[in-house]
Amino acid sequence: MYKVGIDKMALYTSHYALPLQILAEARGVDPNKYRTGLGQHMMAVSPPGEDIVTMAANAAIEVLKDVSSLDEIEMLLFATESGIDYSKAAGIYVHALLGLSPRCRVVELKQACYSATAGLQLALPYLRENPTKKVLLIASDIARYGLGSSGESSQGCGAVAMLLSANPRLLALEPEYGVVTEHIMDFWRPHYLQEALVDGKYSSKMYLTLLEKAWQQYCLLSGRSLADHAFYCYHTPVPRLVEKAHQHLFKTQASIHHIEAGLLYNREIGNSYTAALYICLASLLDNTSDDLAQKRIGFYSYGSGAVAEYFSGVIQPGYQKMLHTAFHQQLLAGRQILSYQEYVDFYQFKYTEDGSCQTMPSYRTGLFRLSQIEQHKRSYERVPPCLSVVEGNDAPLMYKEAVR
Repeated sequence: MYKVGIDKMALYTSHYALPLQILAEARGVDPNKYRTGLGQHMMAVSPPGEDIVTMAANAAIEVLKDVSSLDEIEMLLFATESGIDYSKAAGIYVHALLGLSPRCRVVELKQACYSATAGLQLALPYLRENPTKKVLLIASDIARYGLGSSGESSQGCGAVAMLLSANPRLLALEPEYGVVTEHIMDFWRPHYLQEALVDGKYSSKMYLTLLEKAWQQYCLLSGRSLADHAFYCYHTPVPRLVEKAHQHLFKTQASIHHIEAGLLYNREIGNSYTAALYICLASLLDNTSDDLAQKRIGFYSYGSGAVAEYFSGVIQPGYQKMLHTAFHQQLLAGRQILSYQEYVDFYQFKYTEDGSCQTMPSYRTGLFRLSQIEQHKRSYERVPPCLSVVEGNDAPLMYKEAVR
């Protein structure tokens, strides 16, 4: 049987960020409520013209560098809970932007923050049966709550693109898993609302409860214990919940070494829903000083509502050649810091819903941007490289000339 798993992966997030200290000052609360209580330092904030499609395409274009033939990709799975259309999959737009072959299945997957893991597991049997083919799996989300709401400080946005294959060069997934589904109302967003609804304390409780159930299943089927895993990656709504979950799993004061490197990027990005677990993996790969070759990683995926899964994978020899560390770190280091008012202006920007023509203001959006909405149709375009690479806090917040 072929090994199957992640051959390459890259993340993308907005070029704009709000330090939670600025949010704390605006809300009149102690900054330590966020820094210590949540373990969060910043939130990524998407500008007008940046949505789940542009973030997905920007992550994917990085991961597809050096791919010899895009024709090998015969499936694109797009996981999100920030869908832009009730009918058309967001992946169709990405398929066009990337220039993938017409011979390609494209589908959008939804189950809160869990659906990227569902896509991963659904792709593995296909790859075992078609070892010369590849699957492009993308998780892309914008976490949005009400201004001044209890969930506001855990907002964020991000995307992860993963090229899945047989004989992967990054991570080989193991077949055993534990999965639990329970009908609960801890987090949801009815179709008529623009912001999510969440019962924070209840959701945190269920995150821990289903972790234990999924873990016990996984251990029973795999015969493994905590000692058989070198590091752990968790879905990360906020880093402090992950720290509690890790201690809960170990039933003791667990070593932070097992999880700290994986939390670094999420501390700077905030919640990214479907992408958060895989941003944790990217952070671990980029930031640990350990040689991870042949090391087993434990993964906990949780999607409110709720579905939880525990699974594992083994890092492959030579994995370092497959990393996009410089791209990730330059992206995070080059973000523009927003003032509180700029953050509010971004948040309150409204996309037209009446079919009238709306041309998007030109903010930094990587290599792809949403350029226009007209007659309820979204138009995307590629950004000239001279504009997409502007970096640093001295860059203009908004480009003065429209990008064409």
